[in-house]
Formats: sequence, C-alpha cells, structure tokens
Amino acid sequence: MTLMLAARAHGRTGPLRLEKVPVPAPGPDDVLVKVAAAGLAPSLTKLLARGSFRHLPTVPGHEIAGTVAEVGAAADAALLGARVRVHAVLACRTCRFCRTDREQMCRSAAMIGHGAHGDGAMPLYERYHDGGLAEYARVPSWLVDVLPDGVGFDVGAKVHDLGNAVRALRCADLPPGGTLVVTAATGTMGTATVRLAPFFGAGRLVLVGRSAERLAPVRALSTLPAETVALEELGRDWESAHALTARLRALVPDGADAVLDFLPHGAGTAQALAALAPGGTLVHMGGNRTPLPYSARDLQHHCWRVAGTRGCTRRDTGAVLDLLASGALEASDLVTHRYALADVNDALTALDRRGEPIWMAVVRP
Repeated sequence: MTLMLAARAHGRTGPLRLEKVPVPAPGPDDVLVKVAAAGLAPSLTKLLARGSFRHLPTVPGHEIAGTVAEVGAAADAALLGARVRVHAVLACRTCRFCRTDREQMCRSAAMIGHGAHGDGAMPLYERYHDGGLAEYARVPSWLVDVLPDGVGFDVGAKVHDLGNAVRALRCADLPPGGTLVVTAATGTMGTATVRLAPFFGAGRLVLVGRSAERLAPVRALSTLPAETVALEELGRDWESAHALTARLRALVPDGADAVLDFLPHGAGTAQALAALAPGGTLVHMGGNRTPLPYSARDLQHHCWRVAGTRGCTRRDTGAVLDLLASGALEASDLVTHRYALADVNDALTALDRRGEPIWMAVVRP
C-alpha cells in the first residue's frame, strides 16, 4: 500500500494532524492529482467549527492545482500528465440551478475539501470530501481544468478565489465607467476584485480597509483611478458616528454605483450601503451577521439592490482562465505567502490573526 502525507481534521476544533494515509485509488470516472499547490482561506477553520465539514476525519483544502498522475478507466486518457486546477463545487448537474449557472445553490451543493452548503442528498460529497492539503487528491475527471501555458500552480490553486470575485462583479452589474467601492480591500477577495474590476465595467475604485499602510500596496495594484479610506483614520467612534458613509459621500458625492462588501462583521456593510447612488447595488460576500438598519421602504425609495453570493461557478472560473491565457490578467503577484505542508497550522493561524498583510496564501505539499 502506497502512503502519502496529509493534513487531516478530526474534529471541529484543534489543529490539523499531519498523518500518513493511503493514496486514494481513482475510480473509473476519477483522476488522481499530484498536488503542487493548495490554496488556503480563513473560512476553512470557521466552517469546520460550525460543522459544515460533514465527514470527519477529512483532508481540507478546496483550492487544488497539480499534475494528473493517474486516470480512471472511463476518464479522458489525454488528461494523464496534464497540469490542472480542480473546480471544487460538487452539485447534481441536473437541477434548475445547475442548468442555469448557479450550481452553488444546488440542494446537493458541497465542495471538495470544504463544507456542505445544500440540504439534499450528497453522494458526491461523501466520496470526494477529501481535499488538497495532501500529496495527492482524488477528484472527478469532469471537474478538472487544464491550466493555460505560463500559468503556475500557485495561481492555478487560487483561480477559485478569482472566480469568486468574478461572480461578485457580475452581480454588481456596473454601468460602463462606474464607481465601485470595495470593502475589506486588503484581503484575498479585495485584491482579486481590484485586479479584475477593469474587465467588468469599473472606471474608478474606492478601497476601504483597516489601515492606510495596508491599503497603499493594494491601491498600487489598480490600473484604474483609486482612492482609499482607512477605518483607523475615521476615529474610534466611526461606527456610531456613521463616519464611513460620510467619507464615502465626500469622495463620491453622487453615490457609488456598486459596493462589493467583504466585511465579516460590524457596521461597515450598512454604512457602505448608505453611500450608494440611487439604483446602486451592494453585493455581500463577507458573512456579516450584523443586521442592516434599513426597511424595505428604504430599499424601495432609493431603488437599491442588495445581492448575496456565496461562491463562483464553472463559468466564472472559466472567465478567469480565459483572461489568464490571453495575458490580459496577471495574478502571480497576488500570491504573497507560501507554506510547506508541515507548516499548515502556522499558516492557518496567520490567516486568522492577520498580524501581517496576506493577500493570497498557498500550501505546497
């Protein structure tokens, strides 16, 4: 029996355990990927604590890139040896959501190496719940995408997060040359949005983050005119004083056309919403549980749209791969942190504490 090193979660809390486990055997429709890079996201530990990982012990890691080492009997033999990334969303592929580019809303929706989101039967998740924080990962052959020439494994692993930004930008439905506010702009999703915004109608950015020091290099990423708002400079009472709305209104007196909101908590989401122009859209992807202090009449009066999105689709990641292949999109500079598999728990702690700026992080098994 051939063994591999894997980082496994045995419970909702506690560190991942580095263990020697059997290399998974691919079934007829599977491929076995030798993992070269596995992306990390702060949501891993949060969803694990909430019980979203329904099969324990398990190997987390939903962002996978590597080389196909073995191909199942019914899979495309041409994939053997290919450099690929894995689309992690598991869904039924036949329901109305799956047929209309909304597979993350399927009742069977779950993710390889991540949590389950649907409330229906999940036979695929039962088989493919182990992810990429290991030397090898077994995945369905229909969920691998061949990486374009010149696109490295680190970027390949983070195509999923870039796809999430594409989905959020599509939901924003910006008018050509529109002004876009991006909150929590110094994290993974913020930096991905800054790099992708020019392809989705944005003409101007306003970037919101905790500190001017962290915002400066993110602003430098933008090819569009960009201004920054540092929350630390708004005063300690900025939430009760509605100072974020006031600053955004000072920068954009007529209101922003859209807000992409990645804030995980606090009043910033509501205050960014209040800075929208009539007919503007707030797209939320931060998991903020703070209630919005607005009535349905307020939304009606301002003609505001509020949209939630919890992930990307194959169409979204396909758009990212097309941009990367054409050379129009460069993303390698967004990967700021790389870790060995043995250091995965240190990496997750660093992501959670954010003591230093981390845009995108990967593990290299």
